[in-house]
Amino acid sequence: MKILEVYILKENFKPFLVSLVVTTFVMLLDKIIDLLNLIIDKNLDIAMIASIFGLSLPFMLALTVPMAVLLASIMSFGRLSIDNELVAFKSCGINIYTLMRPTVIAALLLSFFMVYFNNAILPETNHMLKNLMIRAHYRKPVTSIIPGTFNTMKNYTIYAKDRIGEELYGIIIYSRESTKFPQTISAERGKILLSHGGNSLKAVLYNGQMHERDPKNPQKYQISEFRKFTLNLPDLGYKINERGTDYRGDRELSSKAMLEIIENKRSEIFSVQDEVSKIITKIENLKMDSLRVIKKKELKKNYNKLNLRKDKIKTLRADIRKYQVEVHKKYAIAFACLIFVLIGAPIGMMTRTSGVGMAFSVSAIVFLIYYGSLTLGEELADRGVISPFIAMWISNIIFCIIGIYLVVISVKEMKFIDLNKVKVKILKLLSIK
Repeated sequence: MKILEVYILKENFKPFLVSLVVTTFVMLLDKIIDLLNLIIDKNLDIAMIASIFGLSLPFMLALTVPMAVLLASIMSFGRLSIDNELVAFKSCGINIYTLMRPTVIAALLLSFFMVYFNNAILPETNHMLKNLMIRAHYRKPVTSIIPGTFNTMKNYTIYAKDRIGEELYGIIIYSRESTKFPQTISAERGKILLSHGGNSLKAVLYNGQMHERDPKNPQKYQISEFRKFTLNLPDLGYKINERGTDYRGDRELSSKAMLEIIENKRSEIFSVQDEVSKIITKIENLKMDSLRVIKKKELKKNYNKLNLRKDKIKTLRADIRKYQVEVHKKYAIAFACLIFVLIGAPIGMMTRTSGVGMAFSVSAIVFLIYYGSLTLGEELADRGVISPFIAMWISNIIFCIIGIYLVVISVKEMKFIDLNKVKVKILKLLSIK
């Protein structure tokens, strides 16, 4: 029996590796297209490009590993069916459940590994990738200025007629930083550079004028000329240090870290709810008093406070749902490996297909349905329509039921539908038209 188990695992292992490489490469091509403009505009070096794609791989693997399992299951069990090995096994008294057991166990172990991967490796690589992308975007900040348009950065609006290389020409900057009257700075040319470790921008301007009004006496208007002038632009808000930004989004955190955040937000909700109770009590007491002008103002002030506290509770609950969705997603996608074996193995046996094209088409349809329902569930959970648990696990539950049903059918009837014949019939119909 051990020989049979090793044989089945070998039959699945090679298609799994091939499928993993192919699906990851397809996603990598999509990533290349998205990053092509950034690579050209920022003139990124080979090392940074390689780092970006290397750090993008873990995110892709989180999706391509389950899909590769599905593809491998369809191809391996499809080949066993085509070569009539399943019939031979059945004649020897070996049922389908026994044949699927090593693959199911391997998929279960892979699911546990993916749980570790999604909680330990993926958050760190996502965080490193975000920091790298921030550095890449602001490596040459001058490329962020689009010639012929007004580019707003907090209290500054920058206009440039043209951009040649790293220099801007025909520059006009409107500054609303220090006074209520905008300060206008014009220059023949200039450069936009990073400063303060990448947190701020610095504009070095040449041959220009500065126009400003006196805030105390708006009638006074001053014009001063300069050959070289340095203007520090506002903080970009990324809190960048030498290692990168310390802030982490939900996809850059482990389940443990997100659960701690959820508990802190729940404690904050309880604290805000106590404040709400006190404000409501105060409002009731004010209503019982005589409605003088002072009381009316106080009543309006407390109603405003009450609305602010209620809005804060809504925001906190929305944040909790967002983190809960991400926690469940890490586990749901990981255990999709096991679910896809239950789906892929019987599909391969019943369709009797071992070709990469046919298997890829079938698995792509299944995965798109699965991932589409997962994305829809995430959207509904974020809006509070359904619970995060149901949103993330309903796809697994439904596909698991379908998989078990297909396994039972495959035990009784090996060939449920011949996709090759269906393909031939479709081609004949198209040729007639």
